[in-house]
Amino acid sequence: MNTKLLILFIVLNIVNVVIQTVKSLATVKCGKTVAAVVNAVAYGLYTVVVVYTVCDLPLWLKVVVVGTCNLVGVFCVKWGEEKARKDKLWKVEATVKPTEAEVIKQSCKALNVPFSYIDINKYVIFNFYCATQGQSALIKGILNNCKAKYFVSESKTL
Repeated sequence: MNTKLLILFIVLNIVNVVIQTVKSLATVKCGKTVAAVVNAVAYGLYTVVVVYTVCDLPLWLKVVVVGTCNLVGVFCVKWGEEKARKDKLWKVEATVKPTEAEVIKQSCKALNVPFSYIDINKYVIFNFYCATQGQSALIKGILNNCKAKYFVSESKTL
């Protein structure tokens, strides 16, 4: 078996998977120019990978390389995307029974999560303003413990 050919096949597949995954993300999240450039690069490299797919390596080895490269490559790109994602402001609006309101107020003050509320006798309506994913998770936990009904809205860029 040709070791240099195997290494080249592995490298080409890793690069291809990374670029193809970035292409998918860019097509959805980026503008026309960026999406077009990334697509052009991705399909250009894909042509090279297709040619190397018919190289003189055993089929089972090609399958293992392509499968492993896809598993690892997509995972790494998605992990990087999650780490690079900026926190957004989330507004959580919840409706609770008055008996639960004081627990929620004290918990939010202790956790330093900004909120406002309106007591409408039968219910108390809370508005939480979560600037981080961590705050969002804390509020979700508090509200679930109090059996609150809530909905979430994401801030949009103007």
